[in-house]
Amino acid sequence: MTTELGRLIAHRIALTGPISIADFMTEALGHPRLGYYRRAMPLGAEGDFTTAPEISQMFGELLGAWLADRWLTMGSPASVRLVELGPGRGTLMADALRATRGVPGFHAALDLHLVETSGPLRTAQQTALAAFAPTWHEHFDEVPAGPLLLVANEFFDALPVRQFHRTAEGWRERMVGLAPDGTLRLALAPGLTPFASALADAAPGAEAEFSEAGRALAAAIGARLHQDGGWALIIDYGYDSSTPGSSLQAVRGHRGADILARPGETDLSAHVDFAALAAASGRPTFGPVAQGDFLRRLGILERAHALKRQASPEQGRALDAALARLIAPDQMGTLFRVLAMGDDRSAQPAGFSDTPSDAT
Repeated sequence: MTTELGRLIAHRIALTGPISIADFMTEALGHPRLGYYRRAMPLGAEGDFTTAPEISQMFGELLGAWLADRWLTMGSPASVRLVELGPGRGTLMADALRATRGVPGFHAALDLHLVETSGPLRTAQQTALAAFAPTWHEHFDEVPAGPLLLVANEFFDALPVRQFHRTAEGWRERMVGLAPDGTLRLALAPGLTPFASALADAAPGAEAEFSEAGRALAAAIGARLHQDGGWALIIDYGYDSSTPGSSLQAVRGHRGADILARPGETDLSAHVDFAALAAASGRPTFGPVAQGDFLRRLGILERAHALKRQASPEQGRALDAALARLIAPDQMGTLFRVLAMGDDRSAQPAGFSDTPSDAT
């Protein structure tokens, strides 16, 4: 059983030939009417996945403190674009802004911009952030010029990726085509890929994956930081350095699924290559570091202790569970990485070293 979007993709392939996995992801996630992020509420129990801000208020609070600190190091500009890519239900930003309301002048300087394509999520963000009069955009490049503070939590993992397989003759791209019965299937392109120069040499049988969209966005963010000043913080799951293999996965109803099954109703994501983002940005970068280490350095243990002092025993147990989920190595603490982009004039930002006074 397929979906209306699946039938449209199959019809496109029948007319024009196989498409790349990146093109398939673009359609499956972003089709103007039927794409996953256009039509569904993907977060929470009724959706397909849960993100860190939904686990505990501590996550957004600490990121808010980090952003306010970066504003201060920028010289406290009177106006700054506060941008979140993929803000979910607005939970992270609401927590960040609540935690920073005591920073003199910070809120008065903020001009809030949200990059979001989902109608249902925009509605939730409006409810959570109405007091801050956000402006919404489909793409980052629509954000007006000006000093920038940007956060992207679990955004880059949803950007399209290409996949490749190393044959005896060389690298060939994995494509989405049609099986004899008209259903979608994966197959290798018949010829060698022109992207081979971007791939490391490897033995036959090796797999590779990269995101043109991710690198292009990192470059655009870096260009804005160079032009207007500011900082960007990227949190996602992935690799510190470019790693062979394929990581594209599908999730539906909080369970793994076939990446080609039910397009438009299934979440697709891939591990983020942080080294590639850092290189593409063209800016001084810090990290990536493990999310658990980052949050500990920002004071999450102390914040959890403070919250527990005012909590019931049941609330205390929930806080302990949330804390473990965010920082434990066997949960989100190690797989999720944190990367900052900024300038070469400031000391190393908080969270990236146990000795934050050391500049990098």
